[in-house]
Amino acid sequence: MASVLDRVREITADKLSTNLESIKPESSFTEDLEADSLDVVELIMAIEEEFGSDEEPLEISDEDAEKILTVNDAVNYLKENGVSD
Repeated sequence: MASVLDRVREITADKLSTNLESIKPESSFTEDLEADSLDVVELIMAIEEEFGSDEEPLEISDEDAEKILTVNDAVNYLKENGVSD
């Protein structure tokens, strides 16, 4: 199974229609990947869907979502909330 980082990168590439190779852990969603606020909301929703399940849904609060600025921030958030590779 792909690592959390790889899965977040794949979601990001899909939602932002960008090249997977250009997405690095330190990439900022808004600055480096040129996501607008709607893109970021869709990205957070896609992450919730990918890493949650019917038995254990993942809900990222608006407050937490505001702190997720880079790919690495997303990975760290997920790992801090029980998602593992």
